[in-house]
Amino acid sequence: MKSETWIFAICAIFFVLVAPAYWFITGDWTGTSALTMTALLAIMVTIYLGFHAAKMDARPEDRKDGEIADGAGELGFFPPFSWWPLWCAMTLSLCTYAVALTAWWLLIIGIVVGAVALSGWIFEYYRGVHAH
Repeated sequence: MKSETWIFAICAIFFVLVAPAYWFITGDWTGTSALTMTALLAIMVTIYLGFHAAKMDARPEDRKDGEIADGAGELGFFPPFSWWPLWCAMTLSLCTYAVALTAWWLLIIGIVVGAVALSGWIFEYYRGVHAH
């Protein structure tokens, strides 16, 4: 994961340098804010990958003497099909719609339903068919 960390770090440095230069040249706040948000997202991914790279053992891609055969075998846990992300997205869109309409009662309903959907998504592997 160290190579991925470096790729995102280089992108983050690029966007950090380009955002003020873009504002200085054009004076456009829309593009400047988009470049700033892109830089912040690249920094966030860099930090995430950096923390995980420090905790993990070196993968075959990260070692100089790594072979293709070293990467064979189980790659990890891949969750099966789930309906919970759909319900979480629907409740988030309901909350956004409620804020746009300033219908605070609808926002409260969306938050309650969203809490149920999020807890279902988090705890779906503790109960039922896919419990471990």
